[in-house]
Amino acid sequence: MSNPVTITAPEGLPFIEIVREFDAPVAAVFGAHRDPELVRRWLGPNGYEMDIEEWDFTTHGAYRYVHRDPEGNAWGFHGTFHTVRDGEFAVQTFEFDGVPDIVAVETIAFEDLGDGRTRLAVRSTYPSVEARDGMVQSGMERGLREGYERLDAIVAEG
Repeated sequence: MSNPVTITAPEGLPFIEIVREFDAPVAAVFGAHRDPELVRRWLGPNGYEMDIEEWDFTTHGAYRYVHRDPEGNAWGFHGTFHTVRDGEFAVQTFEFDGVPDIVAVETIAFEDLGDGRTRLAVRSTYPSVEARDGMVQSGMERGLREGYERLDAIVAEG
C-alpha cells in the first residue's frame, strides 16, 4: 500500500498544493528528482514513455521533456530551475507546450520526517484561476499518483 497523494485546489485561488510522503530518506527522494535517468523512470502516468531533452536540476538550470502515450500522442513540457538547494527545496517554472504563455511557478519542499521518511510538498501557482482549473482538469491527478507510486519503487531500491 503506497502513501496517498493529496491535491488541494482552493476555490477562487490560482494555486494547487500537492503533498505526498515517502518511506525513504530525503537524500533518496531528492536524488530521484535530480538524476534525469531516474526522473525518466517515474515522472508521469503509467504506460507513457518519456524523452528527456534537457534536465539540469541545479540553480539556473533548465529542463525539457516529452511524454508519449501508447497511441503515440506527444506532450512537451519545459521550464527553468530558479533555485535548487540540495536536499531541501527547489523553485521552478512549468510550461506545457499545448498551452503556450501559461507559466506556473512551483516550489518543491523536501521535509525530513525522521525514521527514513520524507514529505514532499509542491505548490504550483498559475497566472489565473482559469489556468489552474485547466491543469486540474487535465488528468494531472492520475499522472501524479501513478508517478509517485513508481517513485516509491525507485527509492526502495536504494
